[in-house]
Amino acid sequence: MLKIRDLEAWYGTSYVLQKVDIDVERGEIVCLIGRNGAGKTTTLKSVIGLVEKVRGSVMFEGEEMLNLPAHARFHRGLAYVPEERRIVPGLDVRDNLRLGLIASKLKHREAELVAEATKIFPRLAERINQNAITLSGGEQQMLAIARALIARPKLIMLDEPSEGIMPVLVDEMFDLFRQLKAQGVTILLVEQNVERALSVADRAYVIDHGVIVHHASAEALLADAEIQEKYCAV
Repeated sequence: MLKIRDLEAWYGTSYVLQKVDIDVERGEIVCLIGRNGAGKTTTLKSVIGLVEKVRGSVMFEGEEMLNLPAHARFHRGLAYVPEERRIVPGLDVRDNLRLGLIASKLKHREAELVAEATKIFPRLAERINQNAITLSGGEQQMLAIARALIARPKLIMLDEPSEGIMPVLVDEMFDLFRQLKAQGVTILLVEQNVERALSVADRAYVIDHGVIVHHASAEALLADAEIQEKYCAV
């Protein structure tokens, strides 16, 4: 479904990604793990079109993405939830959800899709008229994910979804990822909580200084304490 080949990226003169290769098959959860600054976020941003200087190949369902702007990649079915969430202050939960449909061909089904999103996230249903910026960190993360899912993407990329949220909401979030996988949603997940990430994933890639240094099944990597200590320990 997603085939990344020889992906390179720069910020100014800093060479951040060095010939990264990643495959994500339909219906999988694939993790990209590594230490802070290893290149995880840059990989996701390069796929969605938010890094200016890139080269290589990002094939999504057989179509090259690197020559398309970010909004066109969204229309092809790619979605991205950044670590900073980007909740819009001054808007309630409902209107933040509606923002996910502004550029979507599904906008005519807005009421139905908002209702579906709040069914997946009951906490959001309870707070539908609340100013979104007053939600807890975990609830804001749920809102950001729901806003990305509302347009029915084919693949969703999540950047550190458990960062800074309460353990009980982390449990709910990873349960949600299992549910989404069961429904056929494909996920590329960047997550600092390695054990949690591997517990829901099919496969994982380890990145270090912009280079993919290891690839294995999630089960094998979960059992490989040496690799985790060498490349993932904080």
